[in-house]
Amino acid sequence: MANRIVDRVREFRRLHESGCFVIPNPWDAGSAVALAGLGFRALATTSAGFAWSRGRPDGGVTLDEALAHLRDVAAAVTVPVNADFEGAFAVEPGRVGENVAFAAATGVAGLSVEDSTGDPAEPLFAFDLAVARIRAARAAIDAGGTGVLLTARSEGFIRGRPDLAETIRRLTAFAAAGADCLYAPGIRTREQVEAVVGAVAPKPVNVLAWDSATVAELAAWGARRISVGGSLARAAWTGFLDAAREIAEQGSFASLGRAVAGSALNERFQS
Repeated sequence: MANRIVDRVREFRRLHESGCFVIPNPWDAGSAVALAGLGFRALATTSAGFAWSRGRPDGGVTLDEALAHLRDVAAAVTVPVNADFEGAFAVEPGRVGENVAFAAATGVAGLSVEDSTGDPAEPLFAFDLAVARIRAARAAIDAGGTGVLLTARSEGFIRGRPDLAETIRRLTAFAAAGADCLYAPGIRTREQVEAVVGAVAPKPVNVLAWDSATVAELAAWGARRISVGGSLARAAWTGFLDAAREIAEQGSFASLGRAVAGSALNERFQS
């Protein structure tokens, strides 16, 4: 098992060296197996998708639940898995380091730590604290010797603080503090992507996909890694809720006729 994890970390790091790859986001072991079966070379968990699967809002799971989820997803597939580790379930850098060490030991090949506080009034950690948190995450990974790839996220564009200059200031500081990959979810234009890519080069940048962008476009703008966040989970919930509403409100079952066959799912999950 240890050798397989080392191989996944090595492969995950190799993927970040050149080119561009899509890293879709499963929300449980089954969706992870399905995505790996479609040929994706790496996967990333989604905090939102996992929380919804537990009947909670994004950010509503505990550290222990998150760690168990990471172990479950990483064990279900043979491709590298990146952990959406939210804000590391801690504020102070020392606790961030402790929790990152726990996450790095679950079998994941990478993990991300964000600068969001969860407080709408002050949605981002103060600059110096945010940088110290990434530095602590880096130290914890290095001390553990896992080689897990560290992604640092600045959340301003999805937390009501869409300031490109401040986002770049944070990402460049996170890169200097030891982040291997940088990520600003919510940037949505060529100019924004290219500005972030140029600012942190040569370190790779993850871009959160949006519906009018293509893989080819994002790759041309310099994205090394493209994720979809909770979008696949939302797509699944869309189909589920539409079919359930039809039953509840119309007393009909037409939507069920469009569902994938059970035999096809059994075949997909056949070991």
